Amino acid sequence: MTPPDDFAPTIGLPFVLEDGVRRIVAPNPSPMTYRGTNTYLVGTRDLAVIDPGPVSDAHLQAILDAVEPDQKITHIIVTHTHLDHSPLARALADQTGAPVLAFGDAQAGRSPAMVALAASGMTGGGEGIDTEFQPDQIVDDGDFINGSDWQLEVLHTPGHIGNHICLASGDVCFTADHVMGWASSLVSPPDGDLTDFMESCAKLEDRDWRVFYPGHGDAIHSPMERLDWLIDHRLNREAAILELLEDAPATAMELAKAIYTETPPALLGAATRNVLAHLIDLVGQTEVSAIGPISENAQFLRL
Repeated sequence: MTPPDDFAPTIGLPFVLEDGVRRIVAPNPSPMTYRGTNTYLVGTRDLAVIDPGPVSDAHLQAILDAVEPDQKITHIIVTHTHLDHSPLARALADQTGAPVLAFGDAQAGRSPAMVALAASGMTGGGEGIDTEFQPDQIVDDGDFINGSDWQLEVLHTPGHIGNHICLASGDVCFTADHVMGWASSLVSPPDGDLTDFMESCAKLEDRDWRVFYPGHGDAIHSPMERLDWLIDHRLNREAAILELLEDAPATAMELAKAIYTETPPALLGAATRNVLAHLIDLVGQTEVSAIGPISENAQFLRL
């Protein structure tokens, strides 16, 4: 379910998605970020800024320019601490006086399994972690963030990273990097945890949604269909890994090369991290075992 490549936003200019919701795309396109990070402005008087984005003077000015004379930014909400989502939060707070809200710092929300892997020396790969991030206010699952004419419910959705949150407003969900319209999410241990990711998908499936506004790419107007695709995509990857391991033990890289046959070389590292996340999940399910300590270079065998 790869969408057509027709999302061509004007970088830096606010685009009205519906009453009280605007999107500004940051100037950071890449193979990992698509056209750039989506920053959302929610509200008509008090404004919540969801995911200010990467360090960028131009994007900071674009956000400030989008504030109309009778409006003010009252909340800055960071969905997770990847370098394309959170670093601009502090500069925006300094300019506006608004507090920065998030689930926690870069290590918040990690599962015990990922804490153990991090302690063993494993480091994440992929999008880069904002290790200096500190929120002014910590929010938790089920909390409500309120403005003058809006309310956002915090949904803790770890998986892409432990501190990841989605934000619900009625039947609208700002899904950040958990559900995107242009690609599946990267899950890179020890920051990402596939077991948590699948549980977070099930959590979102329990609600009725009209639209998803993702962290990258266009709005998703068939949200349940997209969620079903995302879950099936992961289950198919799992099945492919198990089938390959029937023949012989293999490393995450060897499996990634066999499975992601059409992936550009520049993205093979990210694909390998996704496979590693599956392997760690399968170890937890006692479907596979690592030969020696779990690492990206370890060989895994099917039990």
